[in-house]
Amino acid sequence: MKFSELVRLLEKHLKEKGSVIYYGKLGWNPLIRVDYHGSKEVPSGTCHAILKAAGIK
Repeated sequence: MKFSELVRLLEKHLKEKGSVIYYGKLGWNPLIRVDYHGSKEVPSGTCHAILKAAGIK
């Protein structure tokens, strides 16, 4: 999965907050931080950790 695809998926489920890419939603305490690197591939472990933190399967 590319960073741009991961960001699109997160934006579909969560709201962006601020100029740095942090995602959060109402009723969800932790903010999820994503360091955006464009079309570079996201390492699989990083991708799984971000999706797990966001509650997305």
